[in-house]
Amino acid sequence: MRDHGGRRAAAGRRRPALLAAALALALLLLAACSSGPPDDPAPPAELGWGFTHTQHSADAGEDRAVRRARTTLENTGLPQVQHLMGWGSANPEPRPGTYDFAAMDRRIALAEETGATPVITLCCAPDWMKGGRAGRTDWSAKSLERAPDPEHFADFARLAATTARRYPQVRHYLVWNEFKGFWNEAEGRWDHEGYTELYNQVRRALKEVDPNLRVGGPYLVMDSFPPGRTEGASREVRGDWGALDRRTVDAFRYWNRHKDGADFVVVDGSSYTTDGELVPDAFAATTKFTDVGRWVRQETGGLPLWWAEYYVEPGDGDDQRAGWPEPRRRAVHAAGLAALARGGATTAFYWNPERTTTPCPGCLWRPTHLPDGGTPLPMLDLLARFQREFGPGTRFTAVPGDTSGLTVLADDRAALVVNHRATARTVRVDGTRLRLEAYEVRWVERG
Repeated sequence: MRDHGGRRAAAGRRRPALLAAALALALLLLAACSSGPPDDPAPPAELGWGFTHTQHSADAGEDRAVRRARTTLENTGLPQVQHLMGWGSANPEPRPGTYDFAAMDRRIALAEETGATPVITLCCAPDWMKGGRAGRTDWSAKSLERAPDPEHFADFARLAATTARRYPQVRHYLVWNEFKGFWNEAEGRWDHEGYTELYNQVRRALKEVDPNLRVGGPYLVMDSFPPGRTEGASREVRGDWGALDRRTVDAFRYWNRHKDGADFVVVDGSSYTTDGELVPDAFAATTKFTDVGRWVRQETGGLPLWWAEYYVEPGDGDDQRAGWPEPRRRAVHAAGLAALARGGATTAFYWNPERTTTPCPGCLWRPTHLPDGGTPLPMLDLLARFQREFGPGTRFTAVPGDTSGLTVLADDRAALVVNHRATARTVRVDGTRLRLEAYEVRWVERG
């Protein structure tokens, strides 16, 4: 006969030891949770200064030029952004449950192979999510820039999650692009309710894949009107450059108040007005980035600020440049970068207008479709140096001297000095006498 009583007695004698072991294990787990996962910590929410890939990039072209461009990009420290659909990427889900990530694979591989932090912008949506036919892709701007229908928000969120599982090396996601397709025609304003619902669903889906993924929005264009216009202009976000469109302010505030959360805040915009005006001039107009950045930071309680796109030259958005000479283009862009930094931005992406032929104004490298392509151009040198000198965590300091007609930005180690004038001049900055050529961008070592 089995002695069940004896077994119960033995179990009773073991219980205190088991309880003690369980308590010790619980304490260890609590300590581990309080210190964060040791093998998969949350990535930083600030990446610095980088660029966005567009239709053409260094993943295609003449073999030697492609290799040359990749060598050019190595060790620049510039994070790289790729859109999910469009701008060099194919339709990722032409039919429900059928995926095509081949083009995305090449772009993400390019970022990794050149030592960059890859970032994905979750835009745009497959045709079947927005009234089109499954298996067919309409690449016209009218179709591409249409938002998914509300009944397909969940499908787009699932696609975002599928993307995150495919690219575990990608830790940062921007949700949608410039409120494309989110316009309330009946009320003449942004459909901020629709965008916010899409954002919240996508963010939840990504966090279910990995709670440490970094997700941000709303990627709203900070449109502005020229000084003197009162109709539709914001009374609180304004400067010598003009005033924000009040509908933009309303849309941003709605998202900010109704979002489920955000690891960083994303905006984009230009220093020029909706009419293409640079007020008071190309250099002074860049103070808009500073004023808008400070307002956004205040509204969001200090979330890390990203500019997904920023433009200082009318026509930037459609690659039809204003015909500026390269020295002036580089000088105004340098002033714009300084203005972004002063406004609290810690991450910003240059929209790289790569082409297959020259001339290629504003491009970062000579087109890789040319046999001698792939070599760096002035804008790449500017971005790489700005990232190296003024990356996330930089503490900027005041610089003594006469800065009229100059942009000056400095930390303890280096100063960026930009001549706004089309003529050479001699200035004294930080106790040093400098001879600056027309529109010169000069880096000065400090200390």
